[in-house]
Amino acid sequence: MSTAFLKAQDSFKMNKLFQWKDSSISATSLYNNTYNEIWGYVKDGKEYAIIGSTRGTHFFDVTNPSSPIQVDFVMGRDTGVQIVHRDYHDYRGYLYMVSDEGDASLQIVDLSFLPDSVHVVYDQDTTIKLSHNIFIDTAVGKLYSCGGGNQRKFDVFSLTNPLSPELLFRCENDISWWASTVGTLGYVHDAFARNDSVYCNAGTGLFVVDFSGTPTLMGTITSYPDRGYNHSGWLNESGTIYAMGDETHGKKMKILDVSDLTNIQFLDTVGVQDNVGIIHNQIIMGDYVYVAYYYNGVYVYDISNPSVPELVGFYDTSKERNFGSFRGAWGIYPFLPSGILLASDMQEGLFVLELEKPLEKEEESRFMIFPNPVVSDLIIAGLSNYDEEYTLQVFDSKGAMIVDTKFYSKFLEKNIIPLPAEMNQGVYVVNIFNSTFTESIKLIKQ
Repeated sequence: MSTAFLKAQDSFKMNKLFQWKDSSISATSLYNNTYNEIWGYVKDGKEYAIIGSTRGTHFFDVTNPSSPIQVDFVMGRDTGVQIVHRDYHDYRGYLYMVSDEGDASLQIVDLSFLPDSVHVVYDQDTTIKLSHNIFIDTAVGKLYSCGGGNQRKFDVFSLTNPLSPELLFRCENDISWWASTVGTLGYVHDAFARNDSVYCNAGTGLFVVDFSGTPTLMGTITSYPDRGYNHSGWLNESGTIYAMGDETHGKKMKILDVSDLTNIQFLDTVGVQDNVGIIHNQIIMGDYVYVAYYYNGVYVYDISNPSVPELVGFYDTSKERNFGSFRGAWGIYPFLPSGILLASDMQEGLFVLELEKPLEKEEESRFMIFPNPVVSDLIIAGLSNYDEEYTLQVFDSKGAMIVDTKFYSKFLEKNIIPLPAEMNQGVYVVNIFNSTFTESIKLIKQ
């Protein structure tokens, strides 16, 4: 079993399978970033990673995740050190590609020629010239374009003909209440859409709009703990939980109950171990929320109990020192059938990652801890038959290591590990491992 998480500062229960970067591609003058958005695609049983750069869009076959192959590249309408943002979403076998800088355009790529190549079938700036982010509501065939050089606030397009997007609403012009109600003058930074319900992350808060007919505001939340600049978010499959990120130093991700949009409820915050981390993007799949943090890398939390999120794993992609700018991990994509994770880092490029699988029940027998919940001292049982050196580590739900100690089981007096007096109440993960064995268990501190 892999023990990559032993480097506690770099990873926890997540392994790097592959990394790609191209030193010949210029970095931006603004953030020194070469790379930006990450996306994934599946066709005929093959899995693909799609990553943006200042030069354009790179397509990799990651079916063999340890040895991906770059299968094609599409040059952006504009390229160079001014290109910070690209964004992607696929629909009916096409990939929609935008940028928010320079002399850009909406590019549409036909993916049906994979694994051999991709073909650009649309490249126009009359429909969309600049866009900060796009999201496609695949259930109803609508594309939502967020921002765009700060000139466009929020545009809605029909994709009834996927190769001929039709403008339905330029919201700040066509909806009387939009500019005075949503965000700051109607500007939407990013959005999540499903079945015509659109969750608009608009700086000052979250605004949920029904676009099934005449646009109607269904719910808002603009006051919540640890509030910053509302950047992005994602809805769970049942439509009850929304994970929302504020792109502000030291602000944590918010978990919201959106089962009643007329009364959106704040449940909890979850964040990295330092006070300067910045959330950039997050995606919910199943009971997990996958998060890309500038500087801190990618994190995965279990939100099966959304009021008490638990850390599942993390991998630090970034070598950058957090000095108050925006660098490091950009995005994460968890939807490939194989279970591998795709991540992009602004300076370090494409990462293919693997989240370690939980131990099978029959393997969970070498050690036990009690009491659980615990107040002060942790008692370990079950290791007396193993004359080996072990390491014991305790992590809090944010990934910070609280305890790090080594011991020989037969010399462990009364099998007692004292816990730090300053250890707060909450949920923790206990790891015991050596060179051939590793095991984890959830610990509750009272």
